[in-house]
Amino acid sequence: MYVQELEPVADSLGLSALIATLPLVLVLVLLGGVRMKAHHAGLIGLAAAALVAWLAYGMPFGQTLSGAAQGAAFGLFPIMWIVVNALWVYRMTVHTQHFDILRRSFGRLSDDPRIQALVVAFCFGALLEALAGFGAPVAICAVMLVALGFEPVRAAVVALVANTAPVAFGAMGTPVVTLAQVTELPLDTVASVVGRQTPLLALVVPLVLVGLVDGRRGLRETWIPAVVCGTAFAVGQFVASNYVSAQLADIGAALLGAAALVAVPQARRPAAEPVRAAVLTGARSEDLDEEDPRREVVRAYAPYALIVAIFSIAQIPVVKDWLAGATRTFDWPFLDVANPDGDPVGGNIFTWPIVSTGGTLVLLAGVCTAAVLGVHARVAVKEWVATVYELRFAILTVTSVLGLAYVMNLSGQAATIGHFVAAAGAGLAFLSPVLGWFGVAVSGSDTSANALFGALQVSAARESGLSPELLAAANSSGGVLGKMISPQNLTIACAAVGLAGREGDLLRKVLPWSLGLLLVMCLIVVGQSTPVLDWMLP
Repeated sequence: MYVQELEPVADSLGLSALIATLPLVLVLVLLGGVRMKAHHAGLIGLAAAALVAWLAYGMPFGQTLSGAAQGAAFGLFPIMWIVVNALWVYRMTVHTQHFDILRRSFGRLSDDPRIQALVVAFCFGALLEALAGFGAPVAICAVMLVALGFEPVRAAVVALVANTAPVAFGAMGTPVVTLAQVTELPLDTVASVVGRQTPLLALVVPLVLVGLVDGRRGLRETWIPAVVCGTAFAVGQFVASNYVSAQLADIGAALLGAAALVAVPQARRPAAEPVRAAVLTGARSEDLDEEDPRREVVRAYAPYALIVAIFSIAQIPVVKDWLAGATRTFDWPFLDVANPDGDPVGGNIFTWPIVSTGGTLVLLAGVCTAAVLGVHARVAVKEWVATVYELRFAILTVTSVLGLAYVMNLSGQAATIGHFVAAAGAGLAFLSPVLGWFGVAVSGSDTSANALFGALQVSAARESGLSPELLAAANSSGGVLGKMISPQNLTIACAAVGLAGREGDLLRKVLPWSLGLLLVMCLIVVGQSTPVLDWMLP
């Protein structure tokens, strides 16, 4: 048995914490300073974490490798299993040209560019984030906005800023699932607290988007649809994350927000020509006026309806218990770790939710989608393989980062840093979202930031007397605001709208919004850590 130590280096907590932070600092420097590719930085960081665990903490080398292997396994299943199958569904809609039909359908909902920004970037972007995440919403929504006539820079900025409120529950709840796994906190509890933070962003973001599209005039003329849309989204996300399922939080919120927006009379009024002339300064796609048969429009919406239906059925108690019956739990080989008190850690046990995981449910929805869209089985398999190939570097990045996180958690490195950071006391509540924001800004992924810093946040919270659930959730909620400034997302946005090499221009436009909203989130978390807002917590 390996027993974790908090002060393995010269019996000094400060020196031990300094050594323990080396893998994290190395990854952040390689990503943010050297601008190394994420999968290379992740692998180097994993090697550094393994060396620190082995040489400084005295963790047996075999157990160190076993811990890294468990993290990589969790990165593959369920995390990337969800992403691969979700993007596979999207690729099939592109192959059958039903995605173009969907894009034209959105264009016909309203000719007001301010409403189009809410429908495409906020609502549909949230749905894409719910299904896939990992940059897909920014790329797809930016392209759709350009096709609707938005100037490329404006389209990219709108898509980036919109991709905030849904991120914590993106990819079928992958970030919060990862957070619960690495912190050993109950998923329902973590999701519930996050669901009482990010919905507050949803109240603000639609107003920001309207302002980005058309300035003060946009706010003056379309604030009612923006408020209604944001409120409906916030309510949907809160209710689903607290009382239904974390996996369905963004799907329900996106659909409810879109329905509420379409129901507002102001959202259906034709836009004044001066507004269109001022905002739509790009080239409008020529096929927007093409009429699509009603049957094909229904088929274009079918993949998303199937996913919602399958996940909803999976939440029925009888079905949920039946699906959970296939879950396998076993001792992870060559791993026997105890915490400083001598109690076995949760990492010794590995749980494999074969059927009940979101990725398997999305796979089922993908099979149904192939049948509805008329995709031949051979073509569907070819698209799935192509999706895996497209995501090969993302898969390597996620598995290496999760391996790094598991090694740091199992060896005791995260606990050492947490005890040291706890010295911040009450100020930790303010800094907690900043840490998550910084992690996502560098890694481009709320999932990766939660894997890196989740256990650290919990350790620090317990040492300082704050709520572990609050600070763990704050890591994810603060992290969503770093996504718009991450190099990966900026590059994706530039590539999507033909602005390669202009990432700096986009960064200057979105950075003030990222910092401003981060400050709001920090104040929310501080309030929730005191009697002022602690009534908001479950």
